[in-house]
Amino acid sequence: MTGRSVALPMYLGAPEAVQSLWTVLRGPLLAAGLSGLPTQVDWPQDLHSHWLAPRLLLSQSCGYPLTHALRGRVQVIGCFVYNAPQCAGTDCASVLVARQEHSQLAPQSFEGLRVAYNSADSQSGYNALRALVAPWAKQGRFFGETLATGGHRKSVDAVREGRADVAAIDCVTWALMQRYTPEITQGLCLVGQTARYPGLPLISSLDTPAAEVQALRSALQGLFAQPAAMQALQALAIVGFAVLDAMAYERCVAMENSALALGYTELA
Repeated sequence: MTGRSVALPMYLGAPEAVQSLWTVLRGPLLAAGLSGLPTQVDWPQDLHSHWLAPRLLLSQSCGYPLTHALRGRVQVIGCFVYNAPQCAGTDCASVLVARQEHSQLAPQSFEGLRVAYNSADSQSGYNALRALVAPWAKQGRFFGETLATGGHRKSVDAVREGRADVAAIDCVTWALMQRYTPEITQGLCLVGQTARYPGLPLISSLDTPAAEVQALRSALQGLFAQPAAMQALQALAIVGFAVLDAMAYERCVAMENSALALGYTELA
């Protein structure tokens, strides 16, 4: 098999570390007999097309697309464990980012203010936040205005620049922003967090044979015993790997259903 695709496209703070990690991971996969392995990782612009490619060997998606647009169309390999403060094992949370002027506000006090979010199919930026504020919504509304930005970085920019008052940001993304681009977090603070949910799933095509899925899991678990991987793992804040299946992500669906049951169908 040729033309196989590998990417870790969700956390972009240290792209050179992503390539380094794949270089280390590639060795044991070759030793396990996998063929057609690329030497370079992909940086896909169209994530949904990338995730659904028949020759996808390894990628990282988001929990909400996994349980909706990708449901039954990819295999879950597992999930990295990160060392961001809000992480607990494979679970993570979204942090609520606001300007320092709002540092004393509790999450429910943002009623009537402006929210920025990356996209409506985001677990961290949209679905988890919708579930959090749904109990406080009145007649299907909580925020005064909503702003779709297209990315977590753009949501942070919108809050810092005063175009929005709060945004829910994946806690690992926030930690990596503070590490690699601290200037964009200046003047901002955390005013709360959402409930936890499983972290970003590592996925493969449905066409990937079971033996290769097992080889991927073994190679990912073995990364943490390889000195050559240590620098890249530290750069990406990765401290472990755990095997998960798609059912673990039904908590994302439960979050959505909890908001729908309260009549809060969209972030508004």
